[in-house]
Amino acid sequence: MLKEFKNFIMTGNVIDLAVAVILAGAVSAVVKGFVNLIMMPIIGHFSGGVDFKDMKIILTDAVVGADGVVTKPENAILYGEWINTIISLIIIGFVLFMIVKAYNKVRKPKEAPAPAGPSKEEVLLTEIRDALRTK
Repeated sequence: MLKEFKNFIMTGNVIDLAVAVILAGAVSAVVKGFVNLIMMPIIGHFSGGVDFKDMKIILTDAVVGADGVVTKPENAILYGEWINTIISLIIIGFVLFMIVKAYNKVRKPKEAPAPAGPSKEEVLLTEIRDALRTK
């Protein structure tokens, strides 16, 4: 069983999958940075200086004690963060689309298998049909 596991782990597919997962994490961090640090300030600028990260619907306000310490934090729907996530999804989807498109262009198309000739039964039936037509 240990030998089978070693063979499974050492196959190219598992190693390729591990590399893909690590790269996906790195790409995710880059895209999140791009969205939060570059795209959202630009979108906020053109939408009147709105910072999407601060957009929320407060369901219950925070409770602050007499000493200024928050005793109960606010409960809010953070739809601005959700907008950031949607923009990240669109950018990641576009990047993946471009990668797959480039991969498909580089990859050689599979050769179609040669068409199989007629079977012995088909040849025999064709000969019988032709013999019956001539009579």
